[in-house]
Amino acid sequence: MKGEITDYRASQAFRLTSSVSRFTCSVLRSFILAWQFLTAIPLSRSTHDAKPEELASSMSWYPLVGCLLGTLLVIADTLLAQVFSSQVTSLLLMLLLIGITRGLHQDGLADTVDGLAGGRTAQARLAIMRDGRIGAIGATGLFLALGLRYAGLNVLPAGEHLALLFGMPVVGRWAMVMGAFHATYARPEGGLAEPFLAHVSWSHLCLATITAGLVLMLLMGPWAALCCLLIGTALVRLTTAWFHRMFSGVTGDLLGATNEVAEILFIVIVPAVLFR
Repeated sequence: MKGEITDYRASQAFRLTSSVSRFTCSVLRSFILAWQFLTAIPLSRSTHDAKPEELASSMSWYPLVGCLLGTLLVIADTLLAQVFSSQVTSLLLMLLLIGITRGLHQDGLADTVDGLAGGRTAQARLAIMRDGRIGAIGATGLFLALGLRYAGLNVLPAGEHLALLFGMPVVGRWAMVMGAFHATYARPEGGLAEPFLAHVSWSHLCLATITAGLVLMLLMGPWAALCCLLIGTALVRLTTAWFHRMFSGVTGDLLGATNEVAEILFIVIVPAVLFR
């Protein structure tokens, strides 16, 4: 009898250990997928055959990837400020972030501006965005966005400079998840972002929002964090609705543009409103 109880307990312990191990591996795989999709730094070769559900699940960890990017920016800012002026430091920080993320979001913004400027219908706008060449309007929009980001970085309040620098990529990547939730993929033939949009769920959005909310609360306090999330949610959802009207849905380029605009608004508006 005692032997049977011992065997039963050992079996239960083994099952529990196996379940925890599978859960840990699943979470780690989702994070690696998020990191490799959003950055140019590879962590594993075993994620190239990811299933659509796994790609969508990885969006839960987008704000965490933003935390790591924010950490790199803060460390780089601290080191570069010992050598260079604030203007040069801001420029180098922009180059660092663009390099790490492969310019993915800047490319999306430029394509979005080109599509809006050149197309009269949703299909025409999507066709223009598919073109790998950047147009004059897209280049102008990208130049203005980079200039606005540079100006925002230069005038960050001294006391909150590092906190806002850290929070910037967190907010941008959270905005992508918010923009992808309950959105229709625009291209009927499919594309890179379709698996994300088709399978991202309420639980993925909740986890991403909780992560972003906790980070912002630690950086700026609970009320400021709540204001950022509420206003950010309203702006992103309105933008997503507008995308559906102009493009008949959402694409990867439009999500990249969402990230870019969210980051710029965060470093421009939050200091002006909350840290005057």
